[in-house]
Amino acid sequence: MLLPNQVMAAGDDAAIQAQLAEMRAQMQAMQSRIDTLEDQLEAAQANTGAPVVVTSSNAAAQANANAPAVATTAIEAAPSSNAATPSAPSLASSTPATTAQLVDAKTGAPVKVSWKGAPQFESEDGFSFKLGGRLNVDAGFTSFPGSTGRRDGFGSEVRRARLRVQGTVPGGFGYKLETDFAANDVTVTDAFLSYESKLGAGGNLEIIAGQHNTFQGLEELTSSLNTSFIERAAFTDAFGFERRLGLSGIYTNGDLLLQGGVFSDNIQALSNRNFSLDGRAVYAPKLGDAQLHFGGSLHYAKLAGVGSVTRYRQRPFEHWSSDRFVDTGAFLADSELGIGGEAAMIAGRFHVSGETYVQKVSRPGFADPTFFGGSLEAGYFLTKGDKRGYKAGTFDRVKPANPVGSGGIGAVQINGRYEYLDLTDAGIIGGTQAGYELSLIWTQTAYTRVMLNYARLQYKDAAYPTASGDTSYGVDVVAVRGQVDF
Repeated sequence: MLLPNQVMAAGDDAAIQAQLAEMRAQMQAMQSRIDTLEDQLEAAQANTGAPVVVTSSNAAAQANANAPAVATTAIEAAPSSNAATPSAPSLASSTPATTAQLVDAKTGAPVKVSWKGAPQFESEDGFSFKLGGRLNVDAGFTSFPGSTGRRDGFGSEVRRARLRVQGTVPGGFGYKLETDFAANDVTVTDAFLSYESKLGAGGNLEIIAGQHNTFQGLEELTSSLNTSFIERAAFTDAFGFERRLGLSGIYTNGDLLLQGGVFSDNIQALSNRNFSLDGRAVYAPKLGDAQLHFGGSLHYAKLAGVGSVTRYRQRPFEHWSSDRFVDTGAFLADSELGIGGEAAMIAGRFHVSGETYVQKVSRPGFADPTFFGGSLEAGYFLTKGDKRGYKAGTFDRVKPANPVGSGGIGAVQINGRYEYLDLTDAGIIGGTQAGYELSLIWTQTAYTRVMLNYARLQYKDAAYPTASGDTSYGVDVVAVRGQVDF
């Protein structure tokens, strides 16, 4: 006969056994659900080629804790249109297909993976990394006066073929390294470290050390990905605007931008004793919906010393030719002083910009020449909703309102430019070049575009005379560029 307490114990044991059986059934159901989700993820990867993102080395344990959350995170890396896995769209519909979540193996913090032309990784503690690059391929025709002896006709080149890595490090630090592989050569374009800090009253200061752009004008600082023409205005190349090794600071506060630094020479030309001081100031207010831009720059360069040789010259619009129809020839100089002015406006589909630049050269024992360059351009988008981008004192990327691939035709833009370069003064006869130029740009997406350019270049005192001795004549150029960046 069972005592009362034994009866109660037997009842408790039966209840416990029933609870255990129910828990086993729940766990089996959950394991079955996990197996189903894993099969769906494997099918998604097999059909789309997209990687399956796992946020823990113990996926089953994490799935037991929160199975739906694991499925949502993992499926984010696969396109939601996968017909082979009908449950995938409902699981991932609230998350963009271009964003995934990873976990830092050391800290456990989430790592954001996004796509901005190329994969970009960002952690909550301040680390980021992005791999990118660009490709510019140019081709076209040039027509020179036949008796000059210059080779005209068809020309082509890979103008730029660049790869870069850039990112940030906790504490406000950043880095960038970019190399160019065009022309069967490897050159370093950018190679620098940076530090950024917030200041009082809304200001921001960035310090940059290494190879980077000096501060010599709007078009020079605008990326070649975003210029209106295949080549920048002639004076930017003729006066030697280029990246140099140096230390600089950039201050921003609202509409105000101040840039300045001390530089040596391009990293490919080191070592020598050349140095320069460069500065630029920009005021960029808004007037209604219009973006305005007013700026000026100052450049002073001390050359290696008495007996240094300098030279100013320029190609006929395109880069693949080695002929320079305006050319001062080499002459002795010990310093140069450049002063530039710039202005621009973006108002809806329309934009206009202009620049001037004066370069004064010190020649010991001789008269000091002053050379001049300038340009004026205007452009208009034929496609509704499109406009030229602007950011941080430069023209920025065009982002079509209706890109190709999303039911649109992209952005179509026409531009005209007049430019002038005068390399004759103080006994130096380098000639003058006046350019009348047109461009048609089709920007299919924010990362691809095709450009068609025509240029009529009119010369006086050209470096190459005709058979009759004439040095005043015209040159015609037609050029096309295919471009992609990531």
